[in-house]
Amino acid sequence: MNILQYESKIWATADLLRGCGIKESEWPSFMMPFFALVMIESRLMRMFDNLKADIGEKKFAGIKKDDLYDLIKDEGQGYNIFIFEKSQSLTDICKNDKSFDIDFEAYLKGFDGETKDLLGVDATEGEKFLDIKGVVTKLKAKKILLGYTKLWAEIDLKPFNNSEITTLEEHIKRKWADISAETAGEQYTPDDVIALIAEIIASKIEESDTLLKIYDCTCGGGNMLFGVEDRINQKFKRLTQTFGQDWNDALYALAKIESRFRPDSKIEHGNTLVDDKFYNEEFDVVVANPPYGVSWKGYEKDITHDKTGRFKFVPSISDGQLLFMQHLISKLDSVGMGVVVHNGSTLFSGDAGSAESNIRKWMLDSDVVEAVIQLPTDEFFNTGIYTYLWVLNKNKQPHHKDKVMLINAREKSKPIKPSKGSKRKEVDEASRLDIVATLTAYKDNDYARVFDKEFFYFNKQAIMLTNVDEQGNSFAVKLKEGKCSEKLTPISLSNGEREITKFVITSSDFENSGGQPTLQEYFEQYLKPFIASLDYKEQPLVVVTSQGKYFFDNERETLIKETVGKNEALGCGKIVVKSALKKASKTQPERIEISVELTPDYQKDYEIIPFHKDTAANQTAIAAFMAKYISKPFQFLENVVGVEINFNKIFYQPEKLREVGAILGEIAALDKELQALEAGMTL
Repeated sequence: MNILQYESKIWATADLLRGCGIKESEWPSFMMPFFALVMIESRLMRMFDNLKADIGEKKFAGIKKDDLYDLIKDEGQGYNIFIFEKSQSLTDICKNDKSFDIDFEAYLKGFDGETKDLLGVDATEGEKFLDIKGVVTKLKAKKILLGYTKLWAEIDLKPFNNSEITTLEEHIKRKWADISAETAGEQYTPDDVIALIAEIIASKIEESDTLLKIYDCTCGGGNMLFGVEDRINQKFKRLTQTFGQDWNDALYALAKIESRFRPDSKIEHGNTLVDDKFYNEEFDVVVANPPYGVSWKGYEKDITHDKTGRFKFVPSISDGQLLFMQHLISKLDSVGMGVVVHNGSTLFSGDAGSAESNIRKWMLDSDVVEAVIQLPTDEFFNTGIYTYLWVLNKNKQPHHKDKVMLINAREKSKPIKPSKGSKRKEVDEASRLDIVATLTAYKDNDYARVFDKEFFYFNKQAIMLTNVDEQGNSFAVKLKEGKCSEKLTPISLSNGEREITKFVITSSDFENSGGQPTLQEYFEQYLKPFIASLDYKEQPLVVVTSQGKYFFDNERETLIKETVGKNEALGCGKIVVKSALKKASKTQPERIEISVELTPDYQKDYEIIPFHKDTAANQTAIAAFMAKYISKPFQFLENVVGVEINFNKIFYQPEKLREVGAILGEIAALDKELQALEAGMTL
């Protein structure tokens, strides 16, 4: 039997919800608890049958009730009074419509404490997880509880193993994702991407007697975590143990329920970034698909004051992806590896010196990044964007050390019909094997390249330019040694519309003015904005002193000093006009002071320059770049090394231009067609 035959049957349960007016966006909240219910029942019944088979029918029949309870409890998979003591299932309860409400409530109450908590059987306030109590109340009000439960009771998952049920879950959760408008890429990773991740991990591990510990810090319903484990178990005899944590109540509950039917699995509830439930654990393998572009403002204080040392740098508060990345790296043991799904922002967001760039630099400095794989667009259920697999490895082979491989797998897929939401492509098995073979070979080919890690570094060299006039002169040469400006004592200042002749203004200047404002009001509302608007280049700004007139000649890009009709070029510079409101002192009243000074025209700029890992070579390259491209005088300021990974830059394929002859031939053919049409119109 193929378990996917139940996909349409499970989805058909929504017909009742639709019929009684429940919105489509609310369907997942009604379906999740009942899916969990039939999953739990089927596995408890399967476990019960296995116990009978192991012990033997006759011997099993003689076991006392308390001993039976202890025996089942030791299995750690849960308990239900109806299933184990009354040999009744959900199907049996649905047969009697008169006693159904009482029996169904007793059936739910008959579970063990943990199962009741996860299902939300007794939920009142606080964490309700799957909140089956709330769902049942709503279904009763709609008078469809019995009919809805009957449909779910017909879904018999007992014949199927853990891996098969996980596969069914993936398909159902994908549909839930389509209608619940979750954040793009959050929680639901397609099965083909999980398969690719598992193949990559399988290529890095070996058979061993040691336990393989696999961890997912944003495990959602457990699809990726358990899907990777199942595929590893198909290839290796090595024992595995899974660890997961998630903050979403319902998805955590599904993963926790799933974990109880696996040989060795631990799932915890909570926010990984502020409450790591596995703080004292390290892992052989980490996998994750953290949410994209989700703000962490709600727990900013906890992150910024984190004492664990996980977060070397704190990225933009609008996107926590690189917080999860740093957390995952901190969880790797000394030879651990991992595969993490991200969108493109983790590759290039943030300028040199930003937290994002510094995190990438720290990762490459630590030599933990082995490869980055670009997946095709239209791969995920909720988004059509490019996504990327970061392959982390603390146990690189010698020829992989200090190198990073980029694999451009955007064409490694095949279309799927019909599409599944935004998912229109899948990385098929042949493509997966090809990608893994390329990663294993670690050599350049037509869609992959290996780089020294420093290839992705760059210098952001800040400089202070000194602007010069057409003669190559700056006002700086006119200044006395040690001075940075020349202060003027103006008689008047004019911008062509208004002239200022008083440069110290007091309240007494308003005494005979009638309705004039106070000195502070005059300064804030009128004078300060006027001074700020002055532009010596855009306006005919003229400053008159006892020594002459000063203004800026735009054509020659120089300051001019005019004395008795004679103009002297002072070099490129600025006319700086400032105003300040001064408080009254013992010797002077409250006043406004206007000052004017001439300064050189300095301009801060920066250049992006390729990086060299040798310090001397790097400095030589920067100097050579400046000599080639910067013609103005300048001084070096700070140099910041940034890191970005740009797939488009590396794998860009320019569009092949058509031959001119072919284009001319098409034009000639079109011209003939037009002539024929014109001839037909004149007949």
